[in-house]
Amino acid sequence: MLCNTSIRYWRGCKRLKPEDLGLDPDHVSDRLIQLGHKRLVPREALQPFALIESRAHSMVETASFPFLGGIARFVPNPRLLALSDGLDRLREEFRQATLDFVAGYGDLRARALVEWREVADHLNGSAEHLLATIEQSFPPAGEITRRFGFDTRLFQVAAPENLRIDVAESIEQLEIADERRRIAEDAGRRLQSDLDGFIRESVTTLRQETAKLASEVLATINGGEGGVHQRTLNRLTGFIDQFRSLNFAGDSQLESTLDRFRRDLLGRNAEDYRNTPGAMDSLTNGLSRLRESAVQLAQNDARDVISRFGQFGGRKLAIVS
Repeated sequence: MLCNTSIRYWRGCKRLKPEDLGLDPDHVSDRLIQLGHKRLVPREALQPFALIESRAHSMVETASFPFLGGIARFVPNPRLLALSDGLDRLREEFRQATLDFVAGYGDLRARALVEWREVADHLNGSAEHLLATIEQSFPPAGEITRRFGFDTRLFQVAAPENLRIDVAESIEQLEIADERRRIAEDAGRRLQSDLDGFIRESVTTLRQETAKLASEVLATINGGEGGVHQRTLNRLTGFIDQFRSLNFAGDSQLESTLDRFRRDLLGRNAEDYRNTPGAMDSLTNGLSRLRESAVQLAQNDARDVISRFGQFGGRKLAIVS
C-alpha cells in the first residue's frame, strides 16, 4: 500500500517586515538582515501538535520505504494493520489537542498580546504599528479550527494487466491508436525502470540497516562491562521480526542469513551468555559474520531480487480511502 499522511496545524508565526519594527525598508539590506518568522505565541502552546506530527512521521517512516522519489511511503502489507492502528491513536490525540487549543485560544491570544506589548514598548515610536500587525496576524476565533487537520490516504499498488486498443474504423483512428500505444509503452518502460530502482533502494536499505545494527551491537558489547545485556538480544530479535514484515521484495538471501543467526545465537538469554565459557566469542563472531554478509549484499545490485519480484504479477494504482 502507498501511504500519505498530512498533518496541518496553525504554526503561530508571522514574518515581520522592516517597517513593522520601525525600520526604513529602503535602508535595510536583504543581504545582511533577515527578519524571518517570529512566534506569535510561546513555543509550548503548540508543542503537543509538533510532538504528534513528529511521532506520526516517525511511525510511518519506520514501517515503510520512500516510493518513487518520495511521492508517498510504500507500506508492506504485514506492517499495514499496526501502522493504521498507531495512526488512529495519534489522530485521536491530535483531535483532543485541537479541542483543548481551540477552547483556550481566546485566553492564549490575550496573554500573547500582553507579552508582545511589553516587547514593543522597547521600540522607538513603532510600538503601536507592531502591535497592530501582530494582532491582525492572529486568525479569528471562529476560523482557527480550520487550521488543524490529520489526514491519511492509502492507495493500493498494481500495474495494468495489458494494453487494450479499440477497433479502429479509419486510418486516422489507427494512427491515433498506434500513437497511444507508443506513449503507453514508453510510459510503461519508464515506470518499470522507476519501480526497479525503488525495489533496489528498498532492498539495499534493509541490508545496510542490518550491517549498521550488527556494528552497533558489537560496539555495545565490546565497550561495555559484564558481557551482553538482555535488552541487546531483544533488540536483535525485534529487528529480525521487523525485517520479515518489511521484506516485501523477498530478499531471501538476507532473510535466510538472519534466520540462521536467530536460530544459532538467539536461543539463549543474556545470563547464559555471561556464564557459559566461549559463548560470548560465538556471539561476537556471529555478529561479525552477519555484518560482513550484509555489507557484501548491500554492495550487490539486487538484480536477483528484482527479477523474482517481477514474477509476482502486475500492479496498478487504485484509491482505497
